[in-house]
Amino acid sequence: MSQLQVKVISKTVEAEDIASFELAGIDGKPLPPFSAGSHIDVHIRDGLIRQYSLCNPPHESHRYQIGVLRDANSRGGSVAMHGDIKVGDVLTISEPRNHFPLTQAKRTLLLAGGIGVTPILCMAERLAATGADFAMHYCARSPERTAFRDRIAESGFADRVVYHYDSGADEQKLKLAEMIATPDADTHIYVCGPGGFIDHVVNTAKDKGWPSAQVHLEYFGAAPVETDGDAPFDVKIASSGQVFTIPAGETVIKILADNGVDIPVSCEQGVCGTCLTRVLDGVPDHRDLYLTDEERAANDQFTPCCSRAKSALLVLDV
Repeated sequence: MSQLQVKVISKTVEAEDIASFELAGIDGKPLPPFSAGSHIDVHIRDGLIRQYSLCNPPHESHRYQIGVLRDANSRGGSVAMHGDIKVGDVLTISEPRNHFPLTQAKRTLLLAGGIGVTPILCMAERLAATGADFAMHYCARSPERTAFRDRIAESGFADRVVYHYDSGADEQKLKLAEMIATPDADTHIYVCGPGGFIDHVVNTAKDKGWPSAQVHLEYFGAAPVETDGDAPFDVKIASSGQVFTIPAGETVIKILADNGVDIPVSCEQGVCGTCLTRVLDGVPDHRDLYLTDEERAANDQFTPCCSRAKSALLVLDV
């Protein structure tokens, strides 16, 4: 995967515990193009790579903008971005990738929860630029924790954005069941935010009869997985015939890396799909949030950063 060197040209406090970072090429050349919903890998320091959605208008080529929530329960990425990264720093990033693309639809409903506004805002910018019919609902804990309010207020689509605050009165809270009470074949729903928020949207849409193909989502992180029942299993590398045992409490990625078998990895939570690996034999125990139900059922690929095996052996196309 291609990597780029970029310089941090601005760092702005957008809301309580949320900062935006503006990145530009160190050579002044245009950056690779991206589409709404794209993200980049940011190499914060050795061994610490995190993914952030691009939230600037996708027609721009002179910069990338990301928004980062400082999470007290972070595994180190957001704390380092807020505390260690400063204007003038040079960072290594990946070229943009998009696992959350907009699709053609007569009408689009955008639902953002907290820092999930970053790809949703980029989508709103794109839809507004193309004259599309859309509405955006932005849910946050409080006005003080709502990023990009000024930018939205100054945009040409401000009248299509509705805010909902946990701290506010009941009448202004998101009435999702009423909003999507009747499935509409011409409407597609996009949701991004904390896992609980996404699950609420997905489950409500399912209960109301919306086809899964019309509900698009992107998680920022995975919920903890129960591991008490985990047992060791073996993985075989098809190209070399090597077999490695994966103990309980260890990941396939780590054991392979310890033995000189490197598979690209980023989020380490089964969210991004970077480490997706083809399975030639055996049955994976899927623990990712990336694959669809249909892709999981095929059992021909898995995410070795977090998934395990139901069979005693997995043969990997590596």
